[in-house]
Amino acid sequence: MAAARQSNIIGSYDAKTHFAELLDRAIDGEEITITRHGTPVAQLVPMKRKTTVEERRAAINHWRQISQHITLGGLKAKDLITEGRR
Repeated sequence: MAAARQSNIIGSYDAKTHFAELLDRAIDGEEITITRHGTPVAQLVPMKRKTTVEERRAAINHWRQISQHITLGGLKAKDLITEGRR
């Protein structure tokens, strides 16, 4: 499977024969196209990692912290809405 290492395109027979190695490559972040008779028919891609509850909480807290410094410069939202309708 040395030729497949140089390319992310592999035939279906070789994909079946070397499936475990292809999974390892996908885990490492590679996207692999599988062909049948030279025509692309499938793609093996890494799964997107789901965020944890802690990561989501940290992102929300970070957003809250940076949004505290955002102001309307003394204007009110109602005034801006009214201005936009003119």
